[in-house]
Amino acid sequence: LCLEALPDSRFFPEAQAILVEEGNSNSLIPGVLLLSAGTSDIQVAEEAALTANLLGSDVEKIFDVGISGVHRILSKLAEISSARVIIVVAGMDGALPTLVSGLASAPVIAVPTSIGYGANLGGITPLLTMLNGCSPGMSVVNIDNGFGAGYLAGIINKINTADPQP
Repeated sequence: LCLEALPDSRFFPEAQAILVEEGNSNSLIPGVLLLSAGTSDIQVAEEAALTANLLGSDVEKIFDVGISGVHRILSKLAEISSARVIIVVAGMDGALPTLVSGLASAPVIAVPTSIGYGANLGGITPLLTMLNGCSPGMSVVNIDNGFGAGYLAGIINKINTADPQP
């Protein structure tokens, strides 16, 4: 119905989002790295990436680098080191953002997801893990809040690239 009512809109199925007005994508600022722990976290991750992109950031996405195979995230140290801001989306136990924050000098935005089995409790388990993380430079948004994470990353990336005022 939305696409019929707004014929100039565009649907992004991977992010489950509709864009009504596109911004200028010609001058995207590099610096946002997005990591997802598992493939089930991709929808929330894509929402974050789309939001940061609409705010003018070029987003490098790396999926399925959760800690159950820690070698996958360790093979991405170059990308982690060069990022200005990092979004980490994780369900299950929610441990990936703390690990990434310990490896990175950039701010890390942790996004817990409601995806998971066992004692995930609809995202409460990863949320509490992330809130209890002791690695400095990590902030946490609410469960499944890809939009909030992407918005914050877009703002941080712009601030990090702005020319200092005299």
